[in-house]
Amino acid sequence: MITILFIIISVYFKIADKFNIIDKPNERSSHTSITIRGGGIIFYFGALSFFIYSGFQYPWFFLGLSFITLISFLDDVLTLSNKLRLSFHLVSMGLLFYQLDLFELSWYWIVFAFILFIGITNAYNFMDGINGITGAYSLAVLGGLWLINNYHMNFIENDLIYCTGLSLLVFNFYNFRKKAKCFAGDVGSIAIAFILLFMIGKLLLLEPSLVPVLLLGVYGVDSVLTIIHRLILKENIFQAHRKHLYQILANEAKVPHVIVSASYAVLQMGINCFALYLLYIDYPVMYVGLLVVGLLIILALVYVLIKRKYYHLHQLA
Repeated sequence: MITILFIIISVYFKIADKFNIIDKPNERSSHTSITIRGGGIIFYFGALSFFIYSGFQYPWFFLGLSFITLISFLDDVLTLSNKLRLSFHLVSMGLLFYQLDLFELSWYWIVFAFILFIGITNAYNFMDGINGITGAYSLAVLGGLWLINNYHMNFIENDLIYCTGLSLLVFNFYNFRKKAKCFAGDVGSIAIAFILLFMIGKLLLLEPSLVPVLLLGVYGVDSVLTIIHRLILKENIFQAHRKHLYQILANEAKVPHVIVSASYAVLQMGINCFALYLLYIDYPVMYVGLLVVGLLIILALVYVLIKRKYYHLHQLA
């Protein structure tokens, strides 16, 4: 299967080159050369391979993934209006929720879930800014899901994890390097976020606790605290920027992209192991919740300390 995925992405490269689907660097970019955009479309084909191989399991999820992948790819190529993109996101999330049977919940939980899932999807997209970070971090999250699925409880078919993992490996081959051949684009970062959210949603339904939150802990802390920082600075949080911690490390502190990306992934894998431990121990729910919150606070403190050390470089840039 991995050979087929390599063939697919190679064909996409030819199409992208012919139709000029490229990413040109600007003042907010963390790269300096023109690069093919949208290589993350391979994540969709990884999920498609599972869908076909499994006898069309999770049809509503896959339909939602198809919609959100299509609109994200078009946005990469044409730059669509926010209203149109949001409409497709809402429809796609609705299909995902239908697959998860979330519409059986009270209306206020459904509204909260829509806001949360769309917020996480867009935050995942905003975190895609340097070579390797989306691919490496997504592999780390997927690794955590695999650990829980195989050593705690079976909540998802392993084949979906494997197919997604193979597509990530193929993408990383071209992106997790000093000079990337392609970027994920919105189509990649949003598609992989959608796939991972589906898996985490399945886990949450069987394991209703704070522990699954840790599977997105590193990205979550960076995203939330960066938003808070920008609000303090009275900036428009919907405008593109370079204030994420990983961006400052890569751009101003001059830490190589692959080192920053690998650090985020390794840290997340360590947290995943802790999450698996918390699922094993027979402690009261309140105690486990305090441990989760405590770890997130530690991550937040680390974020603040590193940001304080290097943020002056961003101000001088």
